[in-house]
Amino acid sequence: MSLDLIIFIVLSALTLASAIGVVITRNPITSVLLLILTFFCISGHYLLMNAQFLAIVNIIVYAGAIMVLFLFVIMLMNLNKDTEPQKSTMVQFAGVISGGCLLLVILMAFQSSGIELTQTSTTVSNIGLIKVLGKKLFTDFVFPFEISSVLFLSAMIGTVVLGKKDDDIATAIQDS
Repeated sequence: MSLDLIIFIVLSALTLASAIGVVITRNPITSVLLLILTFFCISGHYLLMNAQFLAIVNIIVYAGAIMVLFLFVIMLMNLNKDTEPQKSTMVQFAGVISGGCLLLVILMAFQSSGIELTQTSTTVSNIGLIKVLGKKLFTDFVFPFEISSVLFLSAMIGTVVLGKKDDDIATAIQDS
């Protein structure tokens, strides 16, 4: 077994374990810290694929800035178990059913898309280059790139709305 394969197996196991820990953990701070570990492991995968730029951007943007934003929102929301309302079993069951339906829709979308995983003609030396990445991002994937910017904008607006008190929102609506 080569060293790359051993590193890949260790990183994959650590990524899966920390990602499952994000979902299973009940403490939101621990969940965010496990998500940071997941991002670092994914950056390790990028390094194995010779995509150094993506690895560094993943660490700076996601493990740095986005996780600080998540921690800020968690601290702002003050998630105490004493004030948290308990969900009924019917609501939990509805959540499981809707999550399963979403999973089925995603699986059917992948199946009907006809995408096959084949080896591309790009040479290994060009995979991690910023020039190739920028050309692909702003020609072939410009629409998904713009959609992701709208999603980030809506997430920021949602954070502001969650952080405001109900009286502030009512006053802002009446003023406009």
